[in-house]
This record gives sequence, C-alpha cells and structure tokens, in this order.
Amino acid sequence: MPLTLSTFTAGIIAPLVGTASTVALVIAAAQAVGATPGQTISWLAAVSLAKGLAGLALTWRYRMPIVLAWSTPGAALIGASSGIAFPEAVGAFVLASTLIILTGLIKPLGDWVARLPAALASAMLAGILVKFVIDVALAVPGAPWLVLPLVAIFLVMRLAHAGSAMLVVVAAGVALTYALGLAGPLPTDLGLARLEWTTPVFVPSVLIGLGVPLYLVTMAGQNLPGIAVLRACGYEPKVGPIIATTGVGSLLSAFFGAHPSNLAAITAAIAAGPDSHPDPAKRWPAGIVYGIAFVLIAAFAGVVAALFAAMPKALIVTVAGLALTGALMGSLSVAMGDERTRFPALLTFATTASGMSMLGIGAAFWGLLIGLLALAVEKAWQAWRKGG
Repeated sequence: MPLTLSTFTAGIIAPLVGTASTVALVIAAAQAVGATPGQTISWLAAVSLAKGLAGLALTWRYRMPIVLAWSTPGAALIGASSGIAFPEAVGAFVLASTLIILTGLIKPLGDWVARLPAALASAMLAGILVKFVIDVALAVPGAPWLVLPLVAIFLVMRLAHAGSAMLVVVAAGVALTYALGLAGPLPTDLGLARLEWTTPVFVPSVLIGLGVPLYLVTMAGQNLPGIAVLRACGYEPKVGPIIATTGVGSLLSAFFGAHPSNLAAITAAIAAGPDSHPDPAKRWPAGIVYGIAFVLIAAFAGVVAALFAAMPKALIVTVAGLALTGALMGSLSVAMGDERTRFPALLTFATTASGMSMLGIGAAFWGLLIGLLALAVEKAWQAWRKGG
C-alpha cells in the first residue's frame, strides 16, 4: 500500500474535522428522540463503525478514497423533530436505509431522486438547518462570555483556514468552558463502547414524516454531492454498488440506534483531493487510514459522548449551529438561485422551518409536498398560457 505522509495526514485530519464539526449535532438528535445515555453511546459507536468498515471495504475494492460520513442534514432533521420515541425513530432509520439500498440497486429510483428539483430539496434542507443556526443567537443571553468569543473565533478562522475552523472552535470552547467554570464532571469510565440493540417500531406517521425526508436529505444532500466530489477529484465511481453499500452499512447500524451514514462530501475533498497526493491513483490509502480512525472512534464512543455531556448546553448548541452555517448558506443559495422555482422553494423553506406537524407527520414532509404542488401548479399555468 503506497502510504505517504500526505495521504496519512489527510486520512487523519478528515475524520477529526468531521467528528469535531458534527458530533454535537448527533448527540442533540439523540436527545430529541429520547435516547438514553447508553443508546446515545451505541448510536455514536454504530454509526462510526458503519462509516469506518463500509469505507474500508469500498476503498479497498475500488482503490479510490471512498470515505463515509454520518448524515449531517439527517441528524439535523432528527434533532428538529419532537414527540417521537426512540424505537419509532429507529423504525424510520430502517426505512431510510432500506430505501438507500434500493436506490443503489434499482436505477430508475436513483434517477427519480436525481430529478427531484434541486431548489426544493435545498429549501427543505435549509428549513431543517436554520433552527440550529438561530439557536446560536438564542444561546447568547444565557452564556455571552462563552458563545460570543466562539462566534468571533469562527468568523476569523473560516477566513484564515476554513477546513480547521471547527477544530479550533471546539478546542477553544472546551478551554473557555473550564476557564468559566461551566464544565460538569469528567467521565470516570474510559472503557470500550457497547452496542445496544433496539427493536424498531414502525409507526406510519413517523415513517412518512421522518423516514422519507431522512432518506431524501441523505441522498440529495450527501450521497449525490459525495459522488460529485469524487468525480471532481478525477475518479469514476461505480455509483449503484457504492450507494447500495452505504445503505447496507446504515441498515445494520440502524438496529443499534444509528441514523444513516453516507458518502462524505467535505471530508472526502480532504482525503481524495490533491493535498492527499498529486497522483489520484495513489490517494486511496487515505481512505484506509480514515476508515481505521473511525473504527477507533467507535471503540471509544462512550468517552466522546461523556466528554460532550460534561459540556454546557450553550457550547453544544453553538458548535452545532456554527458547523451548519456553511450547509445553510449553500442550501439557501441553491433554493433561491433560480427565479422559476423561487416561490415554491420559499413555501418549502417556510413550511419546513415552521416545525409544524399535521396528522402526526412532521414539517419536512409537508414542506416538500407543498413545494412540489406549487411547482406543478406554476408549470401547468405556464403550459396553459402558452397553449392559449
């Protein structure tokens, strides 16, 4: 294996960036669906194992740095939900994972997802993410000396070196937490993480309101961009088998409480980009290092969860919100970029961001539905006017 210092470094930095940026969001999602501490640890361990092992298998099979991440917009969607019990959420995870497998195996289904209007998919994603970014501002009155310095650090670091901005924010946040005396007790049990089986409960309203949107945001917001990043880095990935493999890993981990994992986009650019190695054919060892790193993170998921549990809620909220600003900017830009779909996208965004629930089905589903209906009405009207 032609491992060089640059590929090894890329394989180490990428998982550190991904974990520092979004582990707080996964913990917030677990809290939103009532996961116990043990289930939260199992969630983190299982999703890290899925990312690590599936990524190792794909990287070795195709000799390209195929790295996986947990679904960041999916975690945000779960975190924004309410009134859903943990076994019901696991049922939604099973459905989303099964649909991802089918998308990889059945080409027409993949084509249908690819044809989903980008503006509406992005508007739904923006509606999910905006709450977390707003929560950063809402956290300021309760902990101004913690939140405001972190925002300032983030503003500077994203200009100086965007890739390491969240690593610096997390490190500074932990230091400030201790300096201000806001930290809770540190973990005393530093043993290996344990996986906890959860039998899924399939509730139709949760499957429609959480499972289907979770599948859509994972595919449209993560897997398709992940394929695009690999192509931009000079690779021709086998789309169907790769997507199906991520779905299999997600399905197996779902029974231990994990939401879907998927192809990475931002961290993939680190592992698969020219900084890893000038020759694309020699970058694949970075994917091996990345996968091994996440297997180790899975082993010590309990320590990771306990460390974050010792931090104040204001820090968790701030880290999660700042980590999602880039994704929110990108999704809003796509959602409002085309004047022809701007109004349906606005309806999708507003409905999703409202957090409303009807018939037990959450806002993300209704937001996408009303956007599709509005777009269909506009297209029918335009066709009628041309015909007249």
